[in-house]
This record gives sequence, C-alpha cells and structure tokens, in this order.
Amino acid sequence: MDIVILAVLIAVVALGAISGLVVSSRKKKQLPPAPPSSPSVTAPPAEPHVGEEAEPSTAQPRRTIEEVELPTAPAPAEESAPVVEPETAVEAAVPAAPEIEIPEPTAGRLVRLRARLSRSQNSLGKGLLTLLSREHLDEDTWEEIEDTLLVADVGVTPTQELVERLRERVKVLGTRTPEELRTLLREELLTLIGTEADRSVHTEPGVGVNGEEKPGVVMVVGVNGVGKTTTTGKLARVLVADGKSVVLGAADTFRAAAADQLQTWGERVGARTVRGPEAGDPASIAFDAVKEGIAENADVVLVDTAGRLHTKTGLMDELGKVKRVLEKHGSVDEVLLVLDATTGQNGLVQARVFAEVVDITGIVLTKLDGTAKGGIVVAVQRELGVPVKLVGLGEGADDLAPFEPEAFVDALIGD
Repeated sequence: MDIVILAVLIAVVALGAISGLVVSSRKKKQLPPAPPSSPSVTAPPAEPHVGEEAEPSTAQPRRTIEEVELPTAPAPAEESAPVVEPETAVEAAVPAAPEIEIPEPTAGRLVRLRARLSRSQNSLGKGLLTLLSREHLDEDTWEEIEDTLLVADVGVTPTQELVERLRERVKVLGTRTPEELRTLLREELLTLIGTEADRSVHTEPGVGVNGEEKPGVVMVVGVNGVGKTTTTGKLARVLVADGKSVVLGAADTFRAAAADQLQTWGERVGARTVRGPEAGDPASIAFDAVKEGIAENADVVLVDTAGRLHTKTGLMDELGKVKRVLEKHGSVDEVLLVLDATTGQNGLVQARVFAEVVDITGIVLTKLDGTAKGGIVVAVQRELGVPVKLVGLGEGADDLAPFEPEAFVDALIGD
C-alpha cells in the first residue's frame, strides 16, 4: 500500500515538472520580440520624463545622429548626379576651335569683281567716252576732258600727257565710231597705268643672315583708318589660297584690340599669330614673328605695323626701327603701303612721307569700289615709282584682289 502511494506521488511530481517545462516554453514563445537595434524613423520614441532621463541617454545620441544623417545624403540624390556631369561642364567652358575656311582662289579675282568696280568707276570712263564722242572737239571739250581726269585724281602731269596723246590720235583717226573711241581710250589708259611693271607680291623664302632658310617677310605700313590690319588679314587669305603657310606678326601695339583682330583673321585660315603685350615694343614682336616663322618652316611672315600718323616724326622713326630689326634675320622682301583710295591727293602726301622712312615696294589701294577716283592708281604710281599690287574692292573676306591693269581699265570704260 505504501509502495502504491509512493509511486503515485512520484508520478504527480513528474507530471508537475513536465507541465512546468511546457508552460515555461510557451511563455517564452509568447514574449514580444526584442526591440530593434536601430529605431524606426517613422516612430521615434517619446520624450523621456525627468526621472527617466538618465536611462535612455546612453542610446539616444546614436539614434539622433543616424536620423539626421540619413536625409542629408539620400541614395536617390547620388544616383541623379552622374559622374560625367562635371566633365560636361568643363567641356562647355572651353570654346570650340574655329573651323578653318578655304579662301577663294586669287587667280582672276579682279575679273570676277569687275561689275562691282565698274559701278563706282563708270563716271570716269563713261564721262571720257561721252566727251570724245562729240562731233566737234573744241578747246572747251578738251578742257572738260582734263577736268574729268583731274577730278578722278589722275594727277596734273599724267592728265596733260593723256590729253595730248588723245588729241593727236583723234586728229589722225578722223571719223570716230563708239567702238573706235573705246579702243583708243583703252589703249591710252593702259599706257598711262603701265602693263610692264612687276605686280606680284614677293614672298618666296630666302637665306637668312646665318645661312639658314628664312620665310619671305612682308611689312604692311599705313596711317590710321586705311584698313591696314584688315588688309594684312585678307593678304594672309590670298597667300593661303595660293598654297603658302603663313605666320602673322601683330606689331601694332598702340591700337586697342589690333592684335585680337589680326589673330581672328589668322585663325580663320589656320595661320598662327605672334603677339606681345599691349603697348609693347613693336620691333621686338616683329623680330619674334620672323624667328617663329623660321622655327616653323613657314613660307611667309606678314608683319602688321601700327597706324602711324604721318605728322608724328617720332613714330615714323620707330617704323624705320622695325624694318631695321627685321633685317637682322635677313632682307625684307616687301614693304606694302596701304592707302585709302577715297583720300585722293592726301594719300600722295602720306605716300611721300612713308617712302622717306622705308623703301616702299608696292601699294595696296583699299576702298577702291567706293569712289569714282580711280585715277589715284596712276597718280600714286607716278609719285612713288612703284606699282599698285593689290586693290580692295569691298568688305568681304576675299575682296582683296591682285591688281590687273587690263581688268581695271575694262571696268573703267565699261563694255
């Protein structure tokens, strides 16, 4: 009996232990999950009471920093800024290289521009033809012919020579048809202008003072306002069109933006410009330009000088200095004097002064399309004893043309 009671007690104790274990495990399973290591951003903890301030203070600073840092550098913002964006901004700040232009061929330019030239010169040619076509050529008519030539800036001596020859030929010719008069006038004007002169711009490479090969050197001179820098840029186009490599020397350091203007002309045809500081020494820049031309094995160096006023003796002396410094590399092949055709006889005064300072080898007449005074071609050649080599017939980049006497006279007298 005692044994049975003992066995029952053992069984009850065992069942109680087992039940306790089961209940304990169930309670463990029903406990809420442990709080996450980082708090939810959407549900921040409530502010602690005064008495509870110490307990959460150990974890609160870390949670606050994390909550502040997260919105300052969100992932989407990093994705919206591509890596190539800074490179794109840098590229946009760098100006694109100018496109190299192909200048118009120089051969026959004056012929192609004949219509433009004839529009402004017809008053000379047509005026002479009208007077010569009169039935009776009395003294009054011959005086009108002289006046027409003088107004056109042919000059006194050339005018007298032309009128005298016309008198003789008209007397021999007798009856005069319009075609005969045109032929007669054409021949006499060509004789007056001259067809035998060498009108080419000499730019062939030569030998320097040290025996090295040097490029052809061309100095461009002239007073302010005649279009000298523009003419230098257009001449660079003429030479590039003829297959030559060109270096430009910006020795006009007295006029603001002259170097920038010349450099722009050069960039359009791929010619490099050697320049110095504003108000720098023009002779030094000219010297460096030829030095660079030699180093680059260029064909031609064009040196643009300051627009010296012919009334300022000191400046004219400095122009002579530029030429002397250039000659330290070797001979200067051309000294081109740029004249404004609209200035008439005043241009002859300029020509005389420049010829005394530097040896002028050729003349460039600009703005010839804007004046009826085409006789300046004759007058300036007589004054200097050097030929007109280039004429400017407009504002276009390719409106500088080699002077061709036949095409010029044909434009004067028309068809």
